[in-house]
Amino acid sequence: MSTPTITSLGIGTNGLNLEDLLSKQVAAESQPLTDLNNQTQTLQTQLSALGQVQSAVSALNDAAATLVDPSTWGATQSSSSDSTSVSVSTDSTAPVGNVSVAVTQLATAQTLASNTFSNTTDSVGDGTLSIQLGTWGADGSFTAKSGSSPTTITIASGNDSLSAIRDQINSANAGVTASIVTDSSGSRLVMTSTATGVSSGFRVSATASGGGTNGSSLANLAYDPSSGVTNGLTQKVAAANAQATVNGLDINSESNTLTTVVQGMTINLLKPSTGVQLSVTADQAAMKTNIQAFVTAYNNVTTLLANETKYDAGSKTAGTLQGDNTVTGLEESLRGLGGGSTSLAGAFSRLADIGLDPIEDGTLQVNDGKLSTALADPADLKQFFMGIDKTNANNDGLAQQIMNFTQQALSINGALTTHQSGVQTEINNNNQQAQDLQASIDMFSQRLRDRYNALDTQMGQLNSLSTYVSQQMSALTASSSTK
Repeated sequence: MSTPTITSLGIGTNGLNLEDLLSKQVAAESQPLTDLNNQTQTLQTQLSALGQVQSAVSALNDAAATLVDPSTWGATQSSSSDSTSVSVSTDSTAPVGNVSVAVTQLATAQTLASNTFSNTTDSVGDGTLSIQLGTWGADGSFTAKSGSSPTTITIASGNDSLSAIRDQINSANAGVTASIVTDSSGSRLVMTSTATGVSSGFRVSATASGGGTNGSSLANLAYDPSSGVTNGLTQKVAAANAQATVNGLDINSESNTLTTVVQGMTINLLKPSTGVQLSVTADQAAMKTNIQAFVTAYNNVTTLLANETKYDAGSKTAGTLQGDNTVTGLEESLRGLGGGSTSLAGAFSRLADIGLDPIEDGTLQVNDGKLSTALADPADLKQFFMGIDKTNANNDGLAQQIMNFTQQALSINGALTTHQSGVQTEINNNNQQAQDLQASIDMFSQRLRDRYNALDTQMGQLNSLSTYVSQQMSALTASSSTK
């Protein structure tokens, strides 16, 4: 007699794989979550693409801003007919033209030198030094520099060597620097004004407390002809102003660098000379570089927008932002601006007029010859890019029009910023919904697992009972057959 079997779900009691069945049911229940995650991934890809568009539009805004900056069109370059005698640099305020410079005398700093010492370690003697900045008169008189006070340096015994005194002078910030010059005759302390010009001369007073080696004394470092003290330090170079003529105008300067004589020009006097010609011209190379940077930024935006919104019929693939109304709107607006015009710039009205030719794909192609010709007229070129029409913004210079467009797109309420915010909100909502769905799926899975485990336990018990009953029936049958 065969043993009857009760079949149901379970592991070890009915031969079925409960986990496999559970996984399939949970997978079916999870399909909405899978679809939602796929949608979120698509949105994240779109948001990343929008970020690239934002970055490219921001770069175009920066490039356009450069072309609406007046200093861009005031860029100059300068040269000197004798740069070893007079050199020059300029900024955007320098007038275009020529400047004639003759140098009679350079500005100098006063320099004093001590007598000779055998070694830099020789003791000079202790006491105090007092250094005062000012102007020496032709008669030997001294007028202290306005606003300055004498600097007193205390030289202590044991710290009074030539080198130690040098270091203490340099640490005092007295408007004087000290150094030691050594040759075959010995070492000398040299003191020099830190600034050139007659008002940066100086005198040195010394009060000796004790003597140094070989009968030396700190008094040997004094210099004050106005008080009759001239036997300590010796003047090697007198403080003097630079004397020059600029376009025939006599110039007297405490510095060899002239920054205010001609607006926007820094003239450096290097040595006496006559008839040096300084030339200032418009820096067309710098202007051209800025225009080419604008073209590159414009083309980058145009190409990016075209790639992100295209549809390839052959491969049946679409760009990440294909069909995105916000992005296609930006693309159409930019194409319109590329073909736009202004009436503020004389002979120039369109980008093509200055050699920036719009081509079929919407980008700009540089015609170097036409651009070079346009650069020869920087005044009109400036108006072409940065002119402002107070009655009609659509007639502003082309760079100004494009900057208006980019700033609007990038503003907090702009089309691009608002669109990015909207996509991010969708992603956030999807993520929250995904969390809720996952929690529901987890509860569903646990309920199934609990039910299947209970059923498996019950079926195990029933199968055990069935086996027992079968065994008893078999025993009764055998007993009946032996009687």
